[in-house]
Amino acid sequence: MKRKRLSDDFKAHIKKLISDPKIRKMDRYTQHGSVSTFRHCYRVAKKSYDMSRWLNLKVNTGEMLKGAMLHDYFLYDWHNRGDKLHGYHHPHVALKNALKDFSLTNKEQNIIKSHMWPLTITHIPRSREAILVCIADKICSIEETLKK
Repeated sequence: MKRKRLSDDFKAHIKKLISDPKIRKMDRYTQHGSVSTFRHCYRVAKKSYDMSRWLNLKVNTGEMLKGAMLHDYFLYDWHNRGDKLHGYHHPHVALKNALKDFSLTNKEQNIIKSHMWPLTITHIPRSREAILVCIADKICSIEETLKK
């Protein structure tokens, strides 16, 4: 019963985000393997949520999930751009795009900007939410890449 309640809580928080047409645009682009950028961001949001519950951490679920859904909001297929430093550049592009299309708190901005830490060494995760998204992103990226 507890598992279902947690799943319902996640769905309640994520419902508006995943139905937003701007966020759904990420479904047009491939992230890792055959996984779209939208699906990757959704998986990162779910993994962040699950880890916060498993670790019994007090987090702002809404900010964490919004940051997770927008962490790769760069809106292009990075495989076709020839940018060998995409890993360094895309958090800035994602944040710039997200700020153009959404109202973001400082915490949500940090989640997006710092999700590639420690690769982007100067953009440090400054909250539990940002740390969880950063870790979840690494886990999901590895899973998606290995499923090729």
